[in-house]
Amino acid sequence: MTILPKLVVGISGASGVIYGLRLLDYLSKLGSYETYVILSKNAVKVADHECCSKESFIKIVKSRCRELYVSSDLSSPLSSTSFIYNFNSMIIIPCSLKTLAMIANSIQGNLLSRTALNFLRLRKPLLLVIRETPLSTIDIINMLKASLTGATILPASPAFYSNPKNLSDVVDYVVGKVLDVLGIENKLYRRWGEDRVTQDRYLCVQFFDQECL
Repeated sequence: MTILPKLVVGISGASGVIYGLRLLDYLSKLGSYETYVILSKNAVKVADHECCSKESFIKIVKSRCRELYVSSDLSSPLSSTSFIYNFNSMIIIPCSLKTLAMIANSIQGNLLSRTALNFLRLRKPLLLVIRETPLSTIDIINMLKASLTGATILPASPAFYSNPKNLSDVVDYVVGKVLDVLGIENKLYRRWGEDRVTQDRYLCVQFFDQECL
């Protein structure tokens, strides 16, 4: 029997839940990982506003993971280091500033922050995909504190050298960067130096039309 590597994916209530859905979709299609998901109540609300209905959102998530837990469920096995001792990594995507603050200050008020702190206690990889701008000094300090304790901070900041043609390309760039950090091979975006674009610069054409050609 093949034992698959285990990951935890947390989706908090920041804008950009599509990043979390896309990551789950990619991992599900790979079929090489056992994924456990934690959803915050606000993540479901945000999804209903910017992505799809609450019912559709939960249906998509459930179909692409091994287990699904709500963030208020502190009775979940994920709240114990004795359960996650053999897990590989945890990713919170997107990570709200509230969730960041709870992790940075060791506030274990819900399953999302509790599990993240478990990963830090066990010195296991924790990746926080921050999706907010601008940032206050307190936010930056919280990112520093989380980083000093072992978390990797990955702002959801897409680059444009890959010449995105649509929003899917923008989302895939960020998700591809997450996979890079996790050491998971992917071709979700054009890397710097690969297939340098010499024509069809879609982004500028969208704004300036023929002036870019």
